[in-house]
Order: sequence, then C-alpha cells, then structure tokens
Amino acid sequence: MILGVHAYLRMNGNCKEAVKFYENALDAENLGLQTYGDMPDNPEFPLSEEMKNLVLHANLRIGNTFLMLSDNLPGQPYQVGSQVDVAVLLNDPEKAKEVFEKLIDGGEVVMPLQETPWSPSYGQVKDKFGITWQISTVVEGQ
Repeated sequence: MILGVHAYLRMNGNCKEAVKFYENALDAENLGLQTYGDMPDNPEFPLSEEMKNLVLHANLRIGNTFLMLSDNLPGQPYQVGSQVDVAVLLNDPEKAKEVFEKLIDGGEVVMPLQETPWSPSYGQVKDKFGITWQISTVVEGQ
C-alpha cells in the first residue's frame, strides 16, 4: 500500500542549514538526519571528510506531511530548478517493486531498487516526463 507522496529536496552542500531554516520557518519537527559519514565504510566508494559531513537524508514532519532533504555529492551535477524529487513511501517491498517498474516505462533507472540502511527496498527512477521518483519501503518500527 502507498503510504504517501512527499517532496524531496536535493541541496548543494547546505542541507544542514536548510533543515534548520525549515524547522524554524515551517514549525517542522526534525525526525532525523543522517550524514554520509554515518554510513558503513565502503572501499568501493571512499568518502572524503567533506563528503562525510554532507546530509544523506533528513526527514521533517510539517503538520500531517513530510519534507525530505539531502545533499548532492560534490562533483555531481546540480541545476537550480530541478532539485525537487517526489518520494513515494510504501509499506510493502513487492508493491514498491511494482510501482518502480511502472514508473520506468519510457524512463530510466537512476538507482536500482536495493536494500539501504533506511529501507529494505529503495530506488530512484526518472520517468518519461523527466520527474525523479524516490521509491522507499517503510517497515513498521523504523
């Protein structure tokens, strides 16, 4: 079942500042912030000290909705005006796979569905209209 659809903002190295700004401006409750440095070390993807301090994922509750944010990694393309993705939260990995596959039709995979520290099934797809969707399965108790 789809639990909700939320805006996901990609920031350019200033995500921590943006989180504090939105907490204040929107009376948002910070539900958690993870940096790239919080991830287990991966020898195939070494992180510089600068990268370790960037935000991997932040989640703010604003009323009955959520605003999610992360930093772009240095060197990755960043274009003002295209930094908003749509996050779809589901409670079933099979349904997540179904939605992911349907969104790929005419589009492209940005990140294949895979297990991450925050989701048993997470991936990104850019649909045929150029919209990036982040598909994430939420497990009870996470």
